Amino acid sequence: MLEKSISKNSIILATFAFITAALIAITQMSTEKAIERNKQKALEKALYELISKEQHDNQLLDDKLLLAAGTLSNRKARYAYFAFKDAEPYALILPASAPDGYGGEIQLIVGIYFNGKLAGVRIVPPHNETPGLGDGIEVKKSPWMLSFNGKSLQNPQPEKWAVKKDGGDFDQMTGATITPRAVINAVYKTLIYFEQNQANLLAQLYASQNQHLLQPSAE
Repeated sequence: MLEKSISKNSIILATFAFITAALIAITQMSTEKAIERNKQKALEKALYELISKEQHDNQLLDDKLLLAAGTLSNRKARYAYFAFKDAEPYALILPASAPDGYGGEIQLIVGIYFNGKLAGVRIVPPHNETPGLGDGIEVKKSPWMLSFNGKSLQNPQPEKWAVKKDGGDFDQMTGATITPRAVINAVYKTLIYFEQNQANLLAQLYASQNQHLLQPSAE
């Protein structure tokens, strides 16, 4: 009788443990999917802040190229997005990282017109910069990030791509210098990468699109 009772209780406990584990797994999966959806929405919003829908006539979110981990200091592979106007290359939005931010890595997207001028720069949340200081890199909290608009490799001159405290042309934030230094350096390196690789990146995009068109459709 005792053995039957123990066996029954064991089955009940095992069933309860299985159900609990399943519920935790389902909750975790749902949470991860929600977080990923929110990240994607934030990314899409930032992309269209750099290159508005009126500025291009292609599917910006579809015309993309996966850049290998390590490119522009990114720890993971990230997508670059291409904007076209009347079938001509108009702008490229490159993913970059500033690994030396005050609170750690800062992920960016850098929009560059094919004439070499910056369309703009945005932060990809989340970041760990100090609230009230380094978080001025968020456009909703400070216009500082807008100071990159229209800049290029020669405007300002290379030696002026720094905060004013270091003899450059860019303002630092009140009480924060490390964060703007890191972002300025990352943006400048992205402009150099664009100048050196724009033709190759376009060729890779065209090749991937042609490969996709050549693939037989499933029946």
